[in-house]
Amino acid sequence: MDLAHDLLRRLYYEMLRIRLFQLRIEHHYLDNEMKTPVHLCIGQEAVPVGVCAHLLKEDYISSNHRGHGHYLAKGGSLKALVAELYCRRTGCSKGRGGSMHLVDVSVGHYGSSSIVGGGIPIGTGMALAIKMKKEARISAVFFGDGAANEGVLYESVNFAILKKLPAIFVLENNHYSVCSHFSSRQAGDNPFHAMPPELLLTGKIDGNDVLEVYRAAGEAVQRARNGLGPSFLECQTYRLRGHAGVPSQEARGYRTCEEVQEWEARCPIKSLEQELLKAGVLTSPDLAAMQHRIEGELDAAFSAALKDLPPQKEELHHYLFCE
Repeated sequence: MDLAHDLLRRLYYEMLRIRLFQLRIEHHYLDNEMKTPVHLCIGQEAVPVGVCAHLLKEDYISSNHRGHGHYLAKGGSLKALVAELYCRRTGCSKGRGGSMHLVDVSVGHYGSSSIVGGGIPIGTGMALAIKMKKEARISAVFFGDGAANEGVLYESVNFAILKKLPAIFVLENNHYSVCSHFSSRQAGDNPFHAMPPELLLTGKIDGNDVLEVYRAAGEAVQRARNGLGPSFLECQTYRLRGHAGVPSQEARGYRTCEEVQEWEARCPIKSLEQELLKAGVLTSPDLAAMQHRIEGELDAAFSAALKDLPPQKEELHHYLFCE
């Protein structure tokens, strides 16, 4: 492996942390204490981790309804995220956003949107603001294949090319928009119009291989920082759970057990774990220590959230923009 061992361990740890957090949500969701829909990213952890490993705190990201991994990979507080799921005022959105509307400007996360494709023009606008203000930042725009059916994607990419914006468009193609397969919504296998590489750097990569994502994102980030314009990365991945909620709430019949099992065998965390163990980068005691540390953090975060208060009646007018 040509990457530093510390980096490899960090990539693995960040993916594992996102996965264990999602599993903890599953464990507690049917307790009916979380008054918010949840869209889990189990199986997709390599994309946010591989991309955000290149981003600075000052860089921007925009996200979507399946955005827990984006927030944590960008450096967001796990404790504040858990509190937000419970709609507590200690949450990253002060208990007003829930799972689909995470905001934390302190780490450059300028919001996730429940509107399909809604974060794309926002992320593009942030890239425009960066260029107009001549700042040394970039904007990473995360969205799913459902959003790739929206006209705003093509408008935004075209505008980013025209203005040579420091934007990276990251498509997490998990193949399903709710229960509709990608092939029923797109003619062909490219969800964007290819452009000459000098105008738009593009790549179709294995989104379950965090090392491939890391390398592709590194090239895109460097291009943006050098003022060479935007990039478009299509990351082929898969959500191992349903569109929303927990397994018991998933619709049946739109995908086969064999398909899910095939993608489970390509789990991004297990794949990297096997590589790192084989290369001697990690040991079994290392893995146990990582899991123990993360589980302890999760115990503390979920316990604190249940003790926190929701927004009080007299606070409901706070954080509003008024004329």
